[in-house]
Amino acid sequence: MHQRHWLFALSAMSCLALGVVAQEPKPAPAPAQAVQEVKAGDAIKVAEHRSRWDYPKEVTVPAGSQLYLVVKGDTLWDLGQRFLGNPFAWPQIWDQNKWIKDPHWIYPGDPLIIPVAAKTVATPGMPVDTPADVVDVQPDRIKLVTKPKLEEYGYSFQDFIQLPYLAPKGAEANFAEIGALAITERQAQNRQFLGDTETVYLAGGADRGVKVGDRLVVLKVAKRKLMHPFGKQKAPLGDVVQQVGILRVTTVNPKGSIAVIERSMDAIEVGNHAAPFVEPANIVANLRKEIVGPLTIKEPVGTILYARDNHEQTATGEMVIIDQGAKDGLKVGDILLSARVQTWNVQEGRNAKDTVSEKTAYYLGQVMVVKVGENSASCRILRSKEEMHAGDFVTR
Repeated sequence: MHQRHWLFALSAMSCLALGVVAQEPKPAPAPAQAVQEVKAGDAIKVAEHRSRWDYPKEVTVPAGSQLYLVVKGDTLWDLGQRFLGNPFAWPQIWDQNKWIKDPHWIYPGDPLIIPVAAKTVATPGMPVDTPADVVDVQPDRIKLVTKPKLEEYGYSFQDFIQLPYLAPKGAEANFAEIGALAITERQAQNRQFLGDTETVYLAGGADRGVKVGDRLVVLKVAKRKLMHPFGKQKAPLGDVVQQVGILRVTTVNPKGSIAVIERSMDAIEVGNHAAPFVEPANIVANLRKEIVGPLTIKEPVGTILYARDNHEQTATGEMVIIDQGAKDGLKVGDILLSARVQTWNVQEGRNAKDTVSEKTAYYLGQVMVVKVGENSASCRILRSKEEMHAGDFVTR
């Protein structure tokens, strides 16, 4: 399983730190309880709870490990950071809990063996044996070592689910090109807008190569016939398509299939489409220096065409579409500077044609390219000093 930083950080919750060895099984404490210690190797009974996985009903904690009961909001990504000091260490947790078939999804009450190293905390009065080779070292002789700066990752699974992109030939042509299936019906007939755990029906089954367990990304048309904000092109640039959720196929029939909504970041409706899911790669955000003062714009200059959900103003963490792509040499991971051009009068004559003005470009923030088309790209805003909107510039 590839490491994926899109197991995004939600909120850190309380854990159950247990000690380690084998006695009579006892019920595992509820997640809301404080840390409880048991003797090494104790067999812990796991309370019955709702989970998609066939979790162990009894757990024996090995030496050097802790037992943790998942609470709402947990991800393996968070727990890797919390217990192992690095979110990308989450596969070490998954490796100890292989009854979890898909590490993207864990459920409240699920028992996790956490392979943490034992920690000893000194208490007042505890004798300390100082090694002979450091007994004479004085504080002013200790060489300080700068802690290495942790890499910043600019793209998460949550961002991926909400990614918008430009379909130059139109949404329908794009759906046909990528093999998307139409969502033609839902199980809950009294609900128009669907969310997590709800069931939908797809126009495509074995005849389209669909298999049980397949994961699909849900697509909706966010805007038809997007026009350039500066009118550089008289014809529409295309349709804006936005990803809004993830499905998992549960049943496959000859010409249709049934799927459950695993994650939704926006309402899912009949008429949306679902395309094959491809896990996004980790992308390191190699941020550039913040700019103070006027910004020199380097050609070719790009323009922000669209902000996710058609927002007029957008800022850090949001997604935008720009009018540059592969033909301009852009690639996933590129960091671009965003700027706005400002004009002001410096001399005013008796009539309008005598007016003299100046022009400058000032720095707005930085965006990272996360999806590239031939003539457009989807970007995530990593830094913003003020809101960005359609018509602002991007430059290298």
